[in-house]
Amino acid sequence: MSYALVTGASKGIGKEIAAELARRNFDLLLVARSESLLQEVSEEILKTEKVKINYLTADLSEPNVAEKVYAWVEREGYAVSALVNNAGYGLVGNFDGYSLEENRNMMQLNMITLTEMCHKFLPLLKKQKQGYIMNIASSTAYQALPLMSVYAATKVYVLNFTRGLSYELRNTSVSATVISPGATDTNFNDRANLGDNARNAAAKVSMTPKDVARISVDAMLAKKTEVIPGLVNKLGAFLAWIAPKALTEKVAADIYK
Repeated sequence: MSYALVTGASKGIGKEIAAELARRNFDLLLVARSESLLQEVSEEILKTEKVKINYLTADLSEPNVAEKVYAWVEREGYAVSALVNNAGYGLVGNFDGYSLEENRNMMQLNMITLTEMCHKFLPLLKKQKQGYIMNIASSTAYQALPLMSVYAATKVYVLNFTRGLSYELRNTSVSATVISPGATDTNFNDRANLGDNARNAAAKVSMTPKDVARISVDAMLAKKTEVIPGLVNKLGAFLAWIAPKALTEKVAADIYK
């Protein structure tokens, strides 16, 4: 079986997507910052699935890291048929409450690295009988989000970039799918410095990473362009589209302040 490459695979949604792909008989290439966590994930998956797994430790928020990942894959001669760009994070607070470097690193990871990974690996994917790209956006991509302004804007980019790419690839052997999860029970809230109001609101509608992963892999293999996991999240995106912008932004600001 050819390989699926998953970024941000050491925990949360990325870990569960890797496990779900293994259950579908994909061999795995896992990329994240922590070697110990990648080893744990690999050992956990191998307890139940008969697949091949290798991993690479890399900080995906560093410039030009996609070249490092691609060089590893090329050097080892892996045949990659699925690319999952899951790695990403957010920061909660006023835009000027974070340094330019902190905002730049988030934009680098959420947008630039993702784009470069797609560009580097697309030729390899086209060599396969069927290739897949899955990019993880967010339900925040459907509205402006005060106090998470940069993060939400990066996910707007991921959503629209993937939709456009999907259309460009419509007559090729490669499909592109964008997944926009809502609140999910991961460590995202800790890294984002989420306050109690937002944590309490998220807890009421939070999905499990395993459920999000199953829906995401199903969507990718079905070659769907855009999927929002969960009925509540679908409804939220619809309401954000039809409601006055000032209202949705005030509601969001009250949650995240």
